[in-house]
Amino acid sequence: MNKAADRDPTSRRILLTAPLSGPLVPIERIPDPVFAQKMVGDGISIDPLDQCLRAPCDGKVVQLHAAGHAVTLATAHGIEVLMHIGLDTVGLKGSGFTPRVKAGDAVKTGDALIDFDADYVATHAKSLLTQIVITNSERVASFVPRSGNVTAGQDVILELNLAGDAEAEAVAEAARSVTSEAILIPNPTGLHARPAAVLANVAKKFKSDVRMQKGDSQANAKSVVAIMGLEIGYGDKVTVVATGDDADTAIQTLTPLLRNGLGDEGCKPAPAPASVEVSANAAPPPRPRSEDPNLLIGVAASPGLGIGEVFQVRHEEIPIVETAEGTPQRERRRLDDAIATAQNQLEALQARLQEDRAQDKAAIFAAHQELLDDPDLLDIAQSALAKGKSAEYAWHAAYTTHSDRLAALRTELLAARANDLRDVGRRVLTLLTGGEPERPEPPVDAILVAEELTPSDTASLDRNRVRGFCTTLGGATSHVAILARSLDIPAVAGIEPRALELPNGTPVIVDGGKGTLRLNPSPEEVARIRATQERLTVRRQADMAVAQEPAVTLDGHRMEVVGNIGGLKEAVQVSGLGGEGVGLLRSEFLFLERATAPSEDEQFETYKAIAEALGPERPLIIRTLDVGGDKPLRYLPIPKEENPFLGERGLRICLDRPEILRTQLRAILRAAAFGKILIMFPMVGLLSELRDAKAMLEEERQRLGAAPIATGIMVEVPAAAIMAAQFAREADFFSIGTNDLTQYTLAMDRGHPKLAPKVDGLNPSVLRLIAWTVEAAHAQGRWVGVCGGIASDPQAVPLLLGLGVDELSVSLPTIPSIKAQIRTLWLHECEDLAQRALALETAAEVRAFCPDPSTTT
Repeated sequence: MNKAADRDPTSRRILLTAPLSGPLVPIERIPDPVFAQKMVGDGISIDPLDQCLRAPCDGKVVQLHAAGHAVTLATAHGIEVLMHIGLDTVGLKGSGFTPRVKAGDAVKTGDALIDFDADYVATHAKSLLTQIVITNSERVASFVPRSGNVTAGQDVILELNLAGDAEAEAVAEAARSVTSEAILIPNPTGLHARPAAVLANVAKKFKSDVRMQKGDSQANAKSVVAIMGLEIGYGDKVTVVATGDDADTAIQTLTPLLRNGLGDEGCKPAPAPASVEVSANAAPPPRPRSEDPNLLIGVAASPGLGIGEVFQVRHEEIPIVETAEGTPQRERRRLDDAIATAQNQLEALQARLQEDRAQDKAAIFAAHQELLDDPDLLDIAQSALAKGKSAEYAWHAAYTTHSDRLAALRTELLAARANDLRDVGRRVLTLLTGGEPERPEPPVDAILVAEELTPSDTASLDRNRVRGFCTTLGGATSHVAILARSLDIPAVAGIEPRALELPNGTPVIVDGGKGTLRLNPSPEEVARIRATQERLTVRRQADMAVAQEPAVTLDGHRMEVVGNIGGLKEAVQVSGLGGEGVGLLRSEFLFLERATAPSEDEQFETYKAIAEALGPERPLIIRTLDVGGDKPLRYLPIPKEENPFLGERGLRICLDRPEILRTQLRAILRAAAFGKILIMFPMVGLLSELRDAKAMLEEERQRLGAAPIATGIMVEVPAAAIMAAQFAREADFFSIGTNDLTQYTLAMDRGHPKLAPKVDGLNPSVLRLIAWTVEAAHAQGRWVGVCGGIASDPQAVPLLLGLGVDELSVSLPTIPSIKAQIRTLWLHECEDLAQRALALETAAEVRAFCPDPSTTT
């Protein structure tokens, strides 16, 4: 075995020494098409026998991957040497890797770069094989790989003979590069899917190769997926690099577009990055684990309770033939035909969902169509096709490469898109191969358990068999979670990985509201729950039979019971369930999962249709747009905030973006001619906010010549409750949003895994704020409703009645039962109950004190 030599920087030859000890493996034999087909570059692999990756040459660290599994060095000759520990190790997200260097460090041959736990990596990844690859292989005239066993820091593994000066100059002359000045990204939510798509579409107009550069990382600016992979955030510094005949024009066009936010609204000049160094390799916080062996903890993704048996769902690998039977041209035609068919399928699916007024679902599959046009996917596939690979093999290599990259990102919203890419990728692969491997049908009362379900999987679930599902990946913001909620399927995401080890048939209870999976409940527990469910079914049938009767207490006090809705589909159900109107129309349904804001006419037609569905006598309270840093819109970017719950939310953000609010107010005023419509402003904390909104409403009313309209506020921050007497002089009514009011009062996030159980609207502090609000409102002749979660809580209903609340706005399915419960109560008893509850100290004490109707027959 030759020892390392010839390290003269003036030499046209570079010898790379072994960064690890172990046997050498030709790069072509690596069980990964991206490396084996040299898509990343030419090089060699080592099957390591030690656990410290060392520098194979002198150079500078130009990139250290956030997952800690890969590092790139640049030599004095400008050669870039990528070292990638293991296969599919990006998915470990840093676990098992300890970097010893950072970007910018100068290193000498043999210096330690990354320590790694070989046992951990070997058991959690596809392979330990470590690749040493030259990423700018065009600068190397020839590669001479060695073979046999090597010792780290001593033996040569690869000899590189560099291209001559004349050749290099010819290449440089043919492909002149132009680099833009540094650009600070002004987009408050960074270059997410929408601005990335705008950038990619403009970049595609140029013949030149166009690259986005952030730090030491580059991406194809013509690829939405590649741009998102850079995870460019607000205030990040980037440059554009164009290479080709029209490079100057490309830079001149793209630079101002980026500086102006690529059409995103609300873009403001980004501040210079703070000079605070944050470790890119900081491990993510550990997910909570249950100490109870029969309880698994995850994230609440879709509320509801499901009783059944575990049914493990695993995506079987679709058999793929690697070598093409026909020419590369024929294989490309096959791939193009499959992509076109997939586009047609998605267009048809999107159109069908839009006809059903399921805009949120339709937007998910519209995003899938965009992914099918991504040039980076097609470039990787074309590279494999040119090497004689089949269309199936090439396409699989392309979409899995990018989905793995997205899955490793730290931004949850972007990482969640990896599942969408796998879904659309598998759709095309199925068309190429002739069909999915046959899957066993889930049994009746199945609780699906999977590493991941795709949006297509979720949309096609058989509700007659599936009672709920749990996935170890994903979160509450994923497209799968959105679909589960729309389908009313209990779901838990991010469940503990040991769920995948549960045998089929294991009896379980999934609680999508709490984010838990209870294992092996006793037969008595299951029987008790089922008996309760059957008893409640009988009771619901009885309640439904008298749902149209008013909710009047035994001593003649009338309580109005209305519904919370999120669109026309629910509006048509209100009257049939006995609802006396709508106490909360969440207008966000019109604004979510779309590329642009709804027009005034679109909003008007929707509000008009909802008002007409309710009829002229039933009130419709429309809450204006309620979004913020915790739930941003693509076209309404909001600067990243340290605490979005205390930042720009609700009315505040609409006052800061008056064109959005004015458009909505005009649409509501126009629709008010067709029903009994009221307006409600969300997240009001200051009197000045309400006054500004009312002034804007009055200006638009006068322009339209419309009739005056009643205006109220959501009481969901303690300031509004404490200042209720002052607000009552300005507002026509109050509606108490107890979900936010509770978490702001207790300073506890209702989504926090440890604190969530303590966030209870029956806490005496919250009840006192409700009492205070009612007293102040009634003193000035204003009425008060409650539209938060406790309005639908049977234990809370007597307390709210006793505190003087005038209206309960509840979830639609509970309307008949809440009305029936009120008919069994005496007002004077409820008033006494409420006063005694206010004297208690904890929510637990209140719940123990107040009867729970659901436990009685």
